[in-house]
Amino acid sequence: MAQKIRWGVLGNAKIAREKVIPAMQRGSNCVVTAMASRNTDKARPVCEALGITTLHGSYEDLLADPNVDAIYNPLPNDLHVPWSIHAAAAGKHVLCEKPIALTAAEAGELILARDKYGVKVGEAFMARTHPQWLRAKEIVDSGLIGDLRLMTCVFSYFNRDAANIRNQVETGGGALMDIGCYPVTLSRMIFGGEPLRVTGSVDRDPDFKTDRLTSAILEYRQGQCVFSCSTQLNPYQRVIIFGTKGRVEIEIPFNAPPDKATRILVEPGGIEELPICDQYTIQGELFSQAILEDKAVPVSIEDAVANMKVIEAIFKSAQQGLSYS
Repeated sequence: MAQKIRWGVLGNAKIAREKVIPAMQRGSNCVVTAMASRNTDKARPVCEALGITTLHGSYEDLLADPNVDAIYNPLPNDLHVPWSIHAAAAGKHVLCEKPIALTAAEAGELILARDKYGVKVGEAFMARTHPQWLRAKEIVDSGLIGDLRLMTCVFSYFNRDAANIRNQVETGGGALMDIGCYPVTLSRMIFGGEPLRVTGSVDRDPDFKTDRLTSAILEYRQGQCVFSCSTQLNPYQRVIIFGTKGRVEIEIPFNAPPDKATRILVEPGGIEELPICDQYTIQGELFSQAILEDKAVPVSIEDAVANMKVIEAIFKSAQQGLSYS
């Protein structure tokens, strides 16, 4: 295999063309060489602008391309598992956007596909490998802030466009699936395990039927994560991690800018500034490295299944008015 992993992209999603592909094109061990789109007239200028040399008119043709080693799947949530399985069956490694599936059981199908076809498959949670989160985890584990007790998160934006897939319940839209999955996965990372009990509250849009505001309490062995996420609030994001002797506050925890330094407030200690980096470049390089060196991918499918179990438990709790363990 070449020293640079050659990537193909399923579809012409906004996150792919505006964030992931440009970042991966700057990677040291990866290059996006192909895209598949059912609307080639719309995708062609995108490919030209991003230096993508091959444009396929169908997803099937991309998966059959012998010059593609790995697939990035940014399709709508309900197409994540089916097309990731198709890619694995074609012998391609797969980096699939979050949330990995609509249910934990569906996500589990990817474990079977990965093992059957002998490829790498992972979930694209770029924040998990951003230096600011690795540093936050290091601080918590060092004991600098004392015993970990509480993590609070807010993540919101405003979008009532009926045509947007985030507002379409049948394709897996809604706040929890789109952005609430971040505090779920990152609290699991910070607390170093799975929640013992989950309690959720959901407010659904009367027209879209998607959750426009979801709040949850995740009870871990050491303490709690309390978060709210919304698709219909003033745009905002912040994470604060509290210990018995201090705290870590992450200023831009999820959409970290690629063109300026990020900052975390550490008490005791003051403000720490992390070097400028693009978390999507890091994500692409780490996944490509896992392929080249036959190492574990940054976010495994087993981890993705565990994340989906928590998401399902939040929805179930909100629906039935109970807590679940």
